[in-house]
Amino acid sequence: MNKTIFVLNGPNLNMLGKREPGIYGGKTLKDIEADCIAAGRDYGFSVDFRQSNHEGVLVDWLHEADDKAIGVAINAGAYTHTSVALHDAIRAISVPVIELHISNVHAREEFRHHSKIAAACKGVICGFGPASYVLALHALKTMTD
Repeated sequence: MNKTIFVLNGPNLNMLGKREPGIYGGKTLKDIEADCIAAGRDYGFSVDFRQSNHEGVLVDWLHEADDKAIGVAINAGAYTHTSVALHDAIRAISVPVIELHISNVHAREEFRHHSKIAAACKGVICGFGPASYVLALHALKTMTD
């Protein structure tokens, strides 16, 4: 099997660099993608980096990852706090999934303190800014070696 990690991004993450830079920083999603591709190269795997504002598309990509990837890093954005569908899709696949967030969701609004997907994931990384992505890739490397 090709050693590929899917990095999936949910709603509004396409607005990084413009949206609330005081919370999310100034990097764009394209900048973060470049960081992930470089980290993947260092770790010995390729990165398939994707973003959608649509929940069903993320579900489809999780299903696809089960056949085409060795792991998934997901920043589900707001769907983290609402989506039973993503929770069920993560439970349905056999590859490890890491939930990640740029901000520390526990230091933010109360509704962000609970994740619907965390219990289905192997781990959660949050609060390290855009570096949360590379930390998630490092975690997946240790899980898939």
